[in-house]
Amino acid sequence: MKPIPLLSSYDMGKFNLSHRVVLAPLTRSRSYGNLPQSHAMEYYSQRATKGGLLIAEATGVSSDAQGMSVIPHTPGIWTKEQVEAWKPIVDAVHAKGGIFFCQIWHVGRASDMEERPISSTDKPIEKTEENYFLGFSTPRSLTVEEIPDVIKHFTLAAKNALEAGFDGVEVHAANGFLLDQFMKDGVNARADEYGGGVAGRCRFALEVVDAVAAEAGAGRTGVRLSPYSRCLDCADSDPDALAAHMARELGARGVLYCNVVEPEMVATPAEGGSGGETMRIPSPAARRAGGVRRHADGRRREGNWAVAGGYADLVVYGRLFLANPDLPRRFRLGAPLNGYDRATFYTADPVAGYTDYPFLDDDGDDGDDGLAASASSNKSGDQDDV
Repeated sequence: MKPIPLLSSYDMGKFNLSHRVVLAPLTRSRSYGNLPQSHAMEYYSQRATKGGLLIAEATGVSSDAQGMSVIPHTPGIWTKEQVEAWKPIVDAVHAKGGIFFCQIWHVGRASDMEERPISSTDKPIEKTEENYFLGFSTPRSLTVEEIPDVIKHFTLAAKNALEAGFDGVEVHAANGFLLDQFMKDGVNARADEYGGGVAGRCRFALEVVDAVAAEAGAGRTGVRLSPYSRCLDCADSDPDALAAHMARELGARGVLYCNVVEPEMVATPAEGGSGGETMRIPSPAARRAGGVRRHADGRRREGNWAVAGGYADLVVYGRLFLANPDLPRRFRLGAPLNGYDRATFYTADPVAGYTDYPFLDDDGDDGDDGLAASASSNKSGDQDDV
C-alpha cells in the first residue's frame, strides 16, 4: 500500500490533524444581514472530518469592513448577535471532530458600497476587464492616529471568535484587501512609518498580528498572505522580498501557520521563443524563511508533491472542497471528483451550489471518522482535478 502524503497525520501546534487537506476560507455570501445563518451548520459540518482543519469564510471585523456589492451577504463577528449565531455552526463542526478557525478581514478600498473606504492610499482600484462592473469608491488614506482603532477591531473580532467557540483565528492579509494594501508598494506610497521600505509597509499587518496573538495566543493565530497576487490592483515590485520578510517576522512571533496563496499560471516565453505558461515558484528564501508552517492551494497530484517534497505542510483546497464535501475520502479512494458550478459561488441560495453537492454514496455522510496516514490509492488517484 503506497502512502498518500496528503492523508498523513500532522501535529500543528496543539492540534493533531489526521490529514493535511484543509478547507479554504471561501466567501459564500449567504449570511444575510452579515449574520451567520443556520444553513451554514450543514455546509461546514458536511466538510468536517475528525482531525480535519476547516477555515471559515472571510468574516468582517467591523461594520465598515464589509462592502463589496458582488458579495453583500458576508458574515461578521463584531456584535454579540453575530457571536451567538456562529456558536451552533462551530458546535456542528466540533461534533464531527473538526478543527475550526475563523478568518477575520477588512476589505479596505475594495469596497464599492462605502462612500470613502479606508486604505493605505487615496487611489481607487483601477478598472480592468475583470472588475469593470464594480463601482469602486475613492478611498481615503488612513491616518496614523486612526490605525490603533482598526487594530482594536481585529482584536475584538479575535476575542469574539474564541467566545463563539472557534479553535483559532486567521488574519486575512492577502488578496488585495486592507492589510495587503499596506504591504504592497504598488498601492502604498506613504511617507510615514507605515510606508517606504518593506518593513514600514508590513508594520500595520504585523501590529494586527501582534494584537490578535496577544488576545488569542500565537498558537491559535494563523495569517493568510498572497505576496505574488495582483488581485484588486494590489501588486508588489519585489514579492520575493515581501514574502521573505513576512515569513521571518511571523516565524519570530511563533504564529501557528502561514496560509500562502500560490501564484497562478502566468504567460512566459517557452523554449524556442514560442508562448507558454508556467508557474512562478517563490524563491527558497521566501518559502522557508522563519520556519513558518505553510499552506498552499493546489490539486490532488500537486498537493501530494507539495507535502512529500516539504514545500508545504498542509494544502488548502477551495473549489474542489466546495464541490466535493467528502474530498479527503475521495483522495483516499482515488475516486472521481464532482465539478463545481461557478455560477452559484456567490448566489444567496441557501442550498443550490452550497449544500447540494453529492457525496460519494450520496447519503450526506463522508463515511470516515478519520483518515489513516497510510491510506491506499488506486491508479486514478494522481489524475488532475477538474
